[in-house]
Amino acid sequence: MAEIMYWEAIQRAHDEEMARDPLVICMGEDIGVAGGTYKATKGLYEKYGPLRVIDTPISENSYTGLGIGASFLGVRPIIELMSVNFAWLAMDQMFNSAAKVRYMSGGQLTAPCVFRSAGGAAHQLGAQHSARMEKVFMGIAGLRVVTPSNPRQAYGLLKSAIRCDDPVYINEHELMYNMKGDVPDTEYFHPLEGSEVTRSGTDVTLFGYNISVHWNLKAAEILDKQYGISAEVVDLYSLSPLDREGIRKSVSKTHRAVVVGEEEAPVGVCSEVISVINEECFFELDAAPVRVNSALVPQPYNHTLEKAAIPNAEDVVAAVLKLFGKA
Repeated sequence: MAEIMYWEAIQRAHDEEMARDPLVICMGEDIGVAGGTYKATKGLYEKYGPLRVIDTPISENSYTGLGIGASFLGVRPIIELMSVNFAWLAMDQMFNSAAKVRYMSGGQLTAPCVFRSAGGAAHQLGAQHSARMEKVFMGIAGLRVVTPSNPRQAYGLLKSAIRCDDPVYINEHELMYNMKGDVPDTEYFHPLEGSEVTRSGTDVTLFGYNISVHWNLKAAEILDKQYGISAEVVDLYSLSPLDREGIRKSVSKTHRAVVVGEEEAPVGVCSEVISVINEECFFELDAAPVRVNSALVPQPYNHTLEKAAIPNAEDVVAAVLKLFGKA
């Protein structure tokens, strides 16, 4: 194992797959000469040249469509959308072309392309640069959605996504690019479907994905040390498809669930997970599942208000205590 940063894991996956297959290309704004806004494509332009590491104009709909069209012919593009906030402009291509082409062509065409974007609230980026849009992507039939919570997943999920014949959207978080973690020294492919139990527990399950996994792990420590509550933490790294069996298995063990995400609550990931819990293990529940989400407001720029709008580990602890009737 080597301890590397999240962005380094993504860069390594790019490099290995581009060295292996000349049909793997990457494209996006500032990914070439500048090496990427978050350094995830650092050094690739110098190594593979401008025909495979393509600096695009600021026109998300256009270059996303070009990449998808190339994928119909066998190219495997990694399309970086600098910020998920700009992905709104590319959705027509992603949803109407990439996600539907296999079905509409009767399997004659596929779109083996990867879409990467950074989302979430970083530090005072304001309402137009702090979107959490994973709930939009996971509702589109034909599009896989994964969201790595650590460097190992960031590396392995990208490797698997590049070799997948389905279009895959990878939801990264802006605050995680400098996070360090262990990544196997040898080539590693992470499954595109499933979930991971990152901490075992018996009293309540804390479900989360990407950054909320870390809030849940911190909350689990507090619950154990201060309240004697054993919390299991489940990382829902695959949002589409959701791991219904993994959700059922954990809730059947703990009989209580708190679902945590940075997104706003309405029509969201947490809502969908709770629906799965109710459908799969209603009679296993000792209490109604609850969710912890961001406030339903445009993300404030003011630092104090920004912090108040986003949940944290203490909010997760409070939700669990309420679930146990201790708050």
